[in-house]
Amino acid sequence: MFDTSNAKKLVEVRDLKMHFPIRSGLLRRVTGAVKAVDGVSFDIFEGETLGLVGESGCGKSTCGRAVLRLYEPTGGSIKLDGEEIAHAPFDKLRRLRPKMQMVFQDPQASLNPRMTVAGIIGEPLSEHSDMTAQARLDRIYELMDAVGLNRDFANRYPHEFSGGQRQRIGIARALALNPKFIVCDEPIAALDVSIQAQVVNLLEDLQGKLGLTYLFISHDLSMVRHIADRVAVMYLGKVAELAPRDGLYDEPLHPYTQALLSAVPEPDPTLHDEANRIILQGDVPSPANPPEGCNFCTRCPKVMDICRRIDPEFREVKPGRFVACHLYAEDTNQTAANAAEPIGA
Repeated sequence: MFDTSNAKKLVEVRDLKMHFPIRSGLLRRVTGAVKAVDGVSFDIFEGETLGLVGESGCGKSTCGRAVLRLYEPTGGSIKLDGEEIAHAPFDKLRRLRPKMQMVFQDPQASLNPRMTVAGIIGEPLSEHSDMTAQARLDRIYELMDAVGLNRDFANRYPHEFSGGQRQRIGIARALALNPKFIVCDEPIAALDVSIQAQVVNLLEDLQGKLGLTYLFISHDLSMVRHIADRVAVMYLGKVAELAPRDGLYDEPLHPYTQALLSAVPEPDPTLHDEANRIILQGDVPSPANPPEGCNFCTRCPKVMDICRRIDPEFREVKPGRFVACHLYAEDTNQTAANAAEPIGA
């Protein structure tokens, strides 16, 4: 397990907000905002993998893109290796780009169909380095070897490859400039199950060899358990819980995390029949009009009156374990404490 006690913080995100304006009327005036990410805070340490999980539409991918400044954040602070990038000018951001890269969800959509593999992998080198043509070609071959692609395929086009091979091209492109930090935005979601394990194992091998740091975004809780050192759970634009992997899977604290983990399929038929499923009532509220108080109060099976009035503080309740829930507030009464017992207690 990754030890954070002596590790250096590589990425520091504080109160990150990403609101998209809603325009209506003849003059297209701003009449509201979709709060895709609404006050998210977390750290990522050098050499670790932080898993970011949650259901579709909770803001995971938007958060990952905002951290890399692919979106202009509405508010908050983002530091990479101690340098503020949330509102950095273009010239500074361009200088920092080689340190941070992204592997996109859909490998077909993220690769230019008019460029060869060599052109795709070599483009970052052309933009950010002054390598000679021969040195650039040598680096392209080196990267193709690293991700398991045949050098003979360098002059082929993306449509000539399978989904898994296209994702390897995307990974090679992300590695071209020797980045410290890579955001993996659901890199296995569009792949066959048999290929998913190969891509995840490749990411782990590269992390061990190159000392990479990952933000691994996924809705596949089983795969996140395999690759992540710590896990952050998002719901409706906010982080509900952040904890070391084993602690979160063995003893989830937030009611939403408990419900999310109870939905993970169990391959053992006996355990599947005995599983304590938590069925959430109602639908996810709109991020354009989130509920007052806690975002989860409309569906929470342990909701209290305070949950509908006051947004809970995201705070450390145990060493290394952060949760945004009134059940764990310092002044919580005994009744609420009893209701907070983990599943199977």
